[in-house]
Order: sequence, then structure tokens, then C-alpha cells
Amino acid sequence: MNTKMISKYILSLMAGFFLATSLTVSADSMPVPQALVKNASDEMLKALKDNKAELNHNPDKIYSLVEQILMPYFDFEKMSKLALGKNWRQLDNEQRVKFVEEFRLLLIRTYSTAMLEYTNEEIRLLPFRDDVSRKRVTVPMEVVQPAGPPIPMSLALYENDDNAWKVYDVKIDGVSLVTNYRSSFATQIRNKGVDNLISDLADRNAKLKS
Repeated sequence: MNTKMISKYILSLMAGFFLATSLTVSADSMPVPQALVKNASDEMLKALKDNKAELNHNPDKIYSLVEQILMPYFDFEKMSKLALGKNWRQLDNEQRVKFVEEFRLLLIRTYSTAMLEYTNEEIRLLPFRDDVSRKRVTVPMEVVQPAGPPIPMSLALYENDDNAWKVYDVKIDGVSLVTNYRSSFATQIRNKGVDNLISDLADRNAKLKS
């Protein structure tokens, strides 16, 4: 599976997780990070139901719903640092601001499109075994396929200085969303430079918007 296909697959299943209808356990009985994911799922499902008619006529509405409801749960600066790896140190403050914004927009638009294309795989939460006092946890789950074994999936979260839990990575069957981007970003920076990468992300976002 190539990089583009892996990214699309991961984002599609991320979308599926936040649309999962199989999370029937009350969030009150869950550890905080797991409850956060459950509450995000419930909130997104309600928004899609409430806006169903408008989404049928204006699919672009999904962008604003995803940005308003789901994106506050993600730490895009941390994801950007991880996606760039050691190349993050090459960026000045202005480049960092621009990169974080374009990367954020790319994820929002790609994620939103994946959500509209999601094909209703069943996604189950698995027992939560991490110690929340360590401030860095993994929320495990699995994707149930019609044929074949379940696909392991997890969300990586950390507790920031404001005591808020944020998602900073997603793994599907051992493949990291952040690491997957890192390899392609590193190649582009090596061949064409940081400014070219930022410009390319901006162009991709403009095309996704049109």
C-alpha cells in the first residue's frame, strides 16, 4: 500500500471511529482520555443527524462541523513537530506558523472527505490499560472487517499544561499517521526546501477547497 493510500485509509478509519455507533458504554465509567473520544463521537453523530438535510445539499458543510467539533481535540503543533521530525528545527517562527496552519487545514479537509466516504465498518473500543497519571496514553480499539481478522487501531493522547487531553497521533495496524507524513515531508524538504513544502500544502488546500 503506497503512502497516499495509507493516509487515506488511516483518515477514513479515523472518521469511522468518530462516527462509531458501537460505543454503548457510558463515558462516566471510562478513564478521561477514553471518555473524551466517546464524547467526541457522540457529539459528531448528533451534529451529522441535526445537519443531515443541509449536508445533502451542501457537502462542504462537513468541513465546518469537523473543525468546530473534532479538531479542538487535536494538538496540531505537536503533530506538526512530529510530522517534520528533525526538520522542524530548520523552520523559523514564521515558517512554523504557516506550516502548522496548512497542515491543520490539510488534515481537516482530508479527514472531512474521508468522513463523507466512510463505509460503516464496526469499530470497537478495547480495554483501557494505561496509567493516566503518566500523562501520555493510548486509547486502543479495533476495526471489525466483514471478512478477515480485526484491524488494530489506536489514538495517542497526552495531557497538556492546561490539564486537557489532546490527540497527537493515530495508528492503524501499526502504521502511524504522523510517521507516514514524515517520510514524504522529509523527501520534499530535502529535494526542494521547506518553503516549497509549505507552498505545496497551501496549493493542495486551495484545490480541496474549490
